[in-house]
Amino acid sequence: MTLEVEQRRAPEPVAGGAAEWTPRVMPPIGRDLDARQKLACAFRILGRSGFTENIAGHITVRAGDTDELWVNPWGLWWEEITASDICRVSPDARVLAGKWDVTPAIHIHTELHRRRPDVRVVVHNHPYYATVLAALGVLPEFLHQTGSMFDGDLAFIDEYTGEVATADLGADLAGRIGDKSVVLLANHGVIVTGPSVEEATYRAATIDRQCRLMYDVLVSGRDHTLVTPGLRRSMKASLLERGTDFFWNGAVRALLRDHPEVLD
Repeated sequence: MTLEVEQRRAPEPVAGGAAEWTPRVMPPIGRDLDARQKLACAFRILGRSGFTENIAGHITVRAGDTDELWVNPWGLWWEEITASDICRVSPDARVLAGKWDVTPAIHIHTELHRRRPDVRVVVHNHPYYATVLAALGVLPEFLHQTGSMFDGDLAFIDEYTGEVATADLGADLAGRIGDKSVVLLANHGVIVTGPSVEEATYRAATIDRQCRLMYDVLVSGRDHTLVTPGLRRSMKASLLERGTDFFWNGAVRALLRDHPEVLD
């Protein structure tokens, strides 16, 4: 039996983002956060979302208008970090302030920040489904509208080089990443960059879900549809320009209800 499918021209996509609609007011977090408190919240939020792999992972944030970086210490899981645990390091990875050491893999971050002044935040870890796709050599496709936030930003680095523990190795990786903001690393994990802690955390929390969706579609073995290129730009604008504060404020409120000590 043949089904007749109605053929019609799709309407022009809306502009999306703030150009389309901006909320008059947003429910607040309830208090102001300084840079270290925001970073500590980011670790806890991503730890709660499954983005971590126990001892692995690091997030760096540029310290104000300097070339120095805030980063998590070696020895604490993301789920237990507080604001007072955050360390400050020089562009060459020397610890300038903080109670603890930092990972030698900090060079993943120092060299990427050095190459990309537009990047204020670098997130790296080994979330499960992103790591599965990294082992398969597959990037997530645009299977769902939320994946549109990564339109034009995805890349795959297809060579595993072991631990990135020197500035030279970090510089080589930064060169391979180029101007992309979400990169799967073969047999390793994922790097997410962003202009703010809020946006980088939102994008990091979203990418592993998109990778899981891709994995499940691959396992199904069935044909699948994609969000068309013409619609991705407006969806990306709406997700990032309107969704970032929605995600961040809600995630921090939920975190502080359960773990107010994160700000200590």
